[in-house]
Amino acid sequence: MDTNNQSTDATNSEESFADMFEKSFKKQGKLETGQMVEAAVVKISAEWIFLDLGGKGEGYLDKKEMMTETGELKVKEGDIVRAYFVSAENNEMHFTTKVGSGPGKQSQLEDAWRNGIPVDGTVVKEMKGGYEIRIAGTVRAFCPFSQMGLRRDEQPADSIGRALSFKIIEFAEGGRNIVVSRKPILEKERQGKFEELKATLKEGAKVTGKVTSIQKFGAFVDIGGIEGLLPISELAWTRTGKVGDILSVGQTVEVIIKKLDWEQNRFSFSLKDALPDPWEKAAAAFPIGSYHIGTVSRLAPFGAFVTLKEGVDGLIHISKLGAGKRINHPKEVVKEGQTVEVKVEAVDAAQRKLSLSLAEVSRAEEDDAASLKDYQQQTKDAPQNMGSLGDLLKSKMEQKEK
Repeated sequence: MDTNNQSTDATNSEESFADMFEKSFKKQGKLETGQMVEAAVVKISAEWIFLDLGGKGEGYLDKKEMMTETGELKVKEGDIVRAYFVSAENNEMHFTTKVGSGPGKQSQLEDAWRNGIPVDGTVVKEMKGGYEIRIAGTVRAFCPFSQMGLRRDEQPADSIGRALSFKIIEFAEGGRNIVVSRKPILEKERQGKFEELKATLKEGAKVTGKVTSIQKFGAFVDIGGIEGLLPISELAWTRTGKVGDILSVGQTVEVIIKKLDWEQNRFSFSLKDALPDPWEKAAAAFPIGSYHIGTVSRLAPFGAFVTLKEGVDGLIHISKLGAGKRINHPKEVVKEGQTVEVKVEAVDAAQRKLSLSLAEVSRAEEDDAASLKDYQQQTKDAPQNMGSLGDLLKSKMEQKEK
């Protein structure tokens, strides 16, 4: 075997590859303004993100472009980012991920549309069907209301004057007809938060959220990435008539996660579960036989519900309302909102039940029972020759007259 020939062939092969690489590099030439590249993040400083451009060297872009609205950095070293070349000065190449300024605007915007790159824009005014957006400083664009991605607690007028990021979804007539959308950007941000929350949230956890909408059946709460329902039944331990009596849009609340359905994108919360349970001390606060003042909160065919304290209601059964007389409905004796004195007949804290009776009825029954007991005792203690009860009472009257 001729090893010298093999060595020569290998050398020629390496030289050929080097020549090809050099020719390829020269053919690429300098980057054009607005040209898109995909590069790896090699370093992140306080202000800049540095990119590895391979044979072309190193570039940089403003760190602020890769920050979320809450100040979180969206990339790390080693990530691949898509950026646009802006300019070169002193062998330093400046890139941007948000096209819309500098020379070559129109070609940049068209390239941004084709490649899905965000552009910066300012909401100028509200118009029929949407908003006028000013991108690249002077270029007019239109954003339909449906593409602004407004939250439930936002009004259309709230967006006027705001500087936001958009994606071009339609580029026509050489750039004279441009339609933009906020929804893809918001959806990407939401998805990132969604995945983060999915890995950390658990049912039963206490979280802080913001009320975004008030409805008859409850309120919607955003906990920083997902929005869920706070049903009216979960607002308080007491019976709630109107959601607006307890909550308002924009209010910050602490809630307990009741259900996480990631597949159906449905989440529910509880406000009352984040509050102390009034039934934990009900047995001690309302012992059997004790008397209390309460308010009739609701009438039902079978009885009247009385609120003794916030979150603790008891029931006066209809049989306990008539003082021995048969009634057809509790409204014949009491009415909603009426203040009444009641006696605790039974307590079942586990089932959240209190059985009550009207105090005046209970006291009358207690007096009758005491009188009967006293009579029975007197009859038992009286001498057998004292005669009948009538004789006994007559004797007592005569003694009083003396």
